[in-house]
Amino acid sequence: MGKRILVILGHPAEESLCGAVAKTYVKGAQAAGHEVRLLSLGKLQFDPILHDGYNTIQPLEPDLVAAQDSIVWAEHLVFVYPIWWGSIPAILKGFFDRILLPGFAFKFQKGALMADGLLANRTAHLIATMDTPPWYYRLVYRMPGHNQMKRTILEFCGIKPVATTSFGPVKNSSFATREKWLARTYQLALKV
Repeated sequence: MGKRILVILGHPAEESLCGAVAKTYVKGAQAAGHEVRLLSLGKLQFDPILHDGYNTIQPLEPDLVAAQDSIVWAEHLVFVYPIWWGSIPAILKGFFDRILLPGFAFKFQKGALMADGLLANRTAHLIATMDTPPWYYRLVYRMPGHNQMKRTILEFCGIKPVATTSFGPVKNSSFATREKWLARTYQLALKV
């Protein structure tokens, strides 16, 4: 029996390596019998700035309401994005700022130090591209973007477990190397 999978492309351009990875994941997951939706953040119409913090909740644009509905629908979330300046792109961060709201993604109990994650019973997979060699990103930089996504965003909201796959260095990578990354992505999607 297939799962409900939401693939979120966190690169602003669909015609990118990340776009190819996301589309490949969708094909692999569909081939494995899963029901899949693809959400391309670059196509959504929304203001990524949380203008008043959480003091006043901004009304959600229709595309963000639909995105929240897709997250609720999904059993498994796949985030495909590049690592820029050690972390996630601004469009992905703005997306999280706007949709992972108190009452939807988390809530604090009176007197509690940690929030209750309201998106439990979901798993996630992070697929990131980077110009830094992944081993260097892990050992020297200590994976700030991966830690942000896994620990302080997804797990905070109750999404566990969170797997991570890194492809890089992208800069100067050959066509054959990129094809290997796409083949690996397809295999990852078959094994969900």
